[in-house]
Amino acid sequence: MNFYRKGLSNVDTKELTGKLIVIEGPDGSGRSTQMRLITNWFEGLGHAVVNVGLKRSTLVSNELEQAMQGNILSPITLSLFYATDFADQLENQIVPALKAGFIVLADRYIYTLMARDIVRGGEPQWLKNIYEPIALVPDAVFYLDVAPRFLIERNFQKKTELDYWESGMDIRISRDIFDSFIKYQRKMKNIFREFQDYYNFEIVNGNRSPRAISLDLQRRIENIMDI
Repeated sequence: MNFYRKGLSNVDTKELTGKLIVIEGPDGSGRSTQMRLITNWFEGLGHAVVNVGLKRSTLVSNELEQAMQGNILSPITLSLFYATDFADQLENQIVPALKAGFIVLADRYIYTLMARDIVRGGEPQWLKNIYEPIALVPDAVFYLDVAPRFLIERNFQKKTELDYWESGMDIRISRDIFDSFIKYQRKMKNIFREFQDYYNFEIVNGNRSPRAISLDLQRRIENIMDI
């Protein structure tokens, strides 16, 4: 396992014997369901698993959640909040778990953080300079590709409303939240397409049933990990 760049000075990558697997995808793509199914699958095979994701740092997650409720954070403030959240989890959860030989399943990673900021006008190289010096290169990254119309349906099934931030309402793409959601998700998808080759993603058809997607992910993971 390696860092994208120099990495954390106190971490010897030779000691990281676990695996880091990332599941990416937009809000409503079924990431949470796949995290649960893949975790159960790994544990059934006898592997210890640790789940991480956005806004789960014990350092700033509560403060970040509270700040987002007001819908008034500037793009730079939001970006630095998330970067702090990621760095804290990396040092205190991801690295220790990998040292212990665990499988770390990440519900999104630096790619979503960078894509969100780029949509909001962030400079790509500046963002790479924030995350790449400290981020580990995952053993696998799977992007759940789902049509925007299905994303709307799934979001309403789950919580009967669209999320303000996941709809891009803060950047005023459209006054209508449905229209804004579609346009915002399309912009995000285009950025992930640009990321695909650079960061070595595997695209997974997310328009299928959860069971079909899970079996597909298991097959791909088996090839990577030689299970």
